[in-house]
Amino acid sequence: MTPEEQAREQIDNKLVQSGWIVQDFKKLNPMAGLGVAVREFPTSTGPVDYALFVDGMPVGVKKEKKDTAGENITTVDNWRTNPFY
Repeated sequence: MTPEEQAREQIDNKLVQSGWIVQDFKKLNPMAGLGVAVREFPTSTGPVDYALFVDGMPVGVKKEKKDTAGENITTVDNWRTNPFY
């Protein structure tokens, strides 16, 4: 299993433990439950790791970064690039 696959599995497990339904984009049903996290969701600037829906409405995106990226906030995308704003 690649490091990316391992990370995705861990993230999926944490989302499920938090009450989210995790789906692949190809099986998109944002109304499947109160909170739905959709993997590899396409946006105008490229796919995000997860798009988050609550009651079928998009509320946010999750873009994974390496642990070291968190040490330098300038390496993280500007929130204004979020396609849902």
